[in-house]
Amino acid sequence: MSKPKIAIIIGSTRAARFADVPTQWIAKIAKSHADIDVEIVDLRDFPLPFFDEVASSAWVPSTNEVAQRWQKKVAEYDGFIFTAAEYNHGPTAVLKNAIDYAANEWNKKPAGFVGYGGVGGARAVEQLRMHAVELQMAPVKSAVHIVWADFLAVRQGEKKLDELEHLNQAATALVNDVAWWAKALKKARDADVVDEEIKAA
Repeated sequence: MSKPKIAIIIGSTRAARFADVPTQWIAKIAKSHADIDVEIVDLRDFPLPFFDEVASSAWVPSTNEVAQRWQKKVAEYDGFIFTAAEYNHGPTAVLKNAIDYAANEWNKKPAGFVGYGGVGGARAVEQLRMHAVELQMAPVKSAVHIVWADFLAVRQGEKKLDELEHLNQAATALVNDVAWWAKALKKARDADVVDEEIKAA
């Protein structure tokens, strides 16, 4: 079985976003894990309109070309780590919109979160966990929460994320969880494909 492929999805597209900092940091940690392949996926490369299809792509194929390209991209991966800024006690609109523009492509794959902002992005992450469950994903228990004091220290150049040991430990646990679930669920999905081929033969 090939190594699971994990996407680190940048959950903000603002020009002044902080997201690039935790993205590069978690990607470095994830890329050191021997059991997974890792790729960064930037929502700026997928300028999706606000959801404007007749129904979810689970039921009706999307007509928008960017949406189709996004769905194909999501389908490439066996698991996901999302950076999750917290705006007004919730995740960014652009991330929720991107999640809604795919459906079956998320199914039976793990999801992990790197939150930042008020209370470490915990409220945004909690909402994203519920969205993940609805999409038949497996949100992992471990998460990274970059609390406001750490966020400001990094933003102002006083600290770097890799200097904060409590965050390094949380990131390692998150990557380990996503890697384990990605491997297990990939094996199960592959077995389902074989079973379907046997039934069709």
